[in-house]
Amino acid sequence: MKKISLTGIKPTGDLHIGNYFGAIKPALELANEYDARYFIADYHALNTMKDPKELNSTIRQVAAGWLASGLDPEKVIFYRQSSIPEVFELTTMLMAFTAKGLMNRAHAYKAAIGENQSKGDDTDAGINMGLFTYPVLMAADIIIFDSDVVPVGKDQEQHIEMAQDIAQSINANYKQQVLKIPQAAVQENVAVVPGLDGRKMSKSYGNVIPLFATEKILRKTVMRIVTNSQSVEEPKNPDESQIFQLYKLFTNKEEQDALASRFRNGGMGWGEAKEELFRVINRCLSPMRERYEAIMADIPALDKILEQGAQKARPIAAATVKRFRKAAGVD
Repeated sequence: MKKISLTGIKPTGDLHIGNYFGAIKPALELANEYDARYFIADYHALNTMKDPKELNSTIRQVAAGWLASGLDPEKVIFYRQSSIPEVFELTTMLMAFTAKGLMNRAHAYKAAIGENQSKGDDTDAGINMGLFTYPVLMAADIIIFDSDVVPVGKDQEQHIEMAQDIAQSINANYKQQVLKIPQAAVQENVAVVPGLDGRKMSKSYGNVIPLFATEKILRKTVMRIVTNSQSVEEPKNPDESQIFQLYKLFTNKEEQDALASRFRNGGMGWGEAKEELFRVINRCLSPMRERYEAIMADIPALDKILEQGAQKARPIAAATVKRFRKAAGVD
């Protein structure tokens, strides 16, 4: 019997190739080894996204993006967090075993406090209870599906540790394993994708290459990559070029060796290198773009996929809540 992995997907707007190689692709590969579950964390998004039209649209864009990237809803469970009311019942139950001091140590809360203090604002200015209790809702997301592993980056490991602490305190209180203790699968070797300016690709830096942009916009974006002033004739070091680093993500070793040789021997200008990069990116993304556009053209069908995922998820969630309710004496 396969172990269970859980991946939460926060709806945060247009996806870019940094998202794909840094998060989507490695997360989808888990389905080869685990009984994988993926969910759109729309209630988490409420902490920062207050426009209903924006949130509604973003949820579907992100769901379509993961489907277009290769997520197979027939082989995994794919659902919206908001479609599983048992998650929120479990959250309330977990609150009764969660120390406020534990929440005080949460990275996101401490960062928000630090930002307020640096500006001379009130310590809790702009901080809502959704942000403060974010780790408890995340713990419920994880625990409710008896997750064995949760793939996270090093900066997210604290959330899994908090889920462990909460579940362990409940099991200790009732002197039985009411809840499964999840483990973090820390992704040490996740690709760090360079952006247009050489820094890590991020929407906050405005240096991204969109995943599902039109061919015209994709080419225009690639041509904006910042380069140095080396002339066409000068040899270039591929290891120091973000063009080559991006090229490696979309090509095989033979293609990489060929381009590296042209860089080192001189005779290739940055404009030609960008054109070659655009060619291989477009070759890879064109089929995904077509799938994405087809999915977004039929929103009712997309919603049905998510609803079917919720139908598969709810009995699992209900069993966990029932087990907890029985242990707590409220069944």
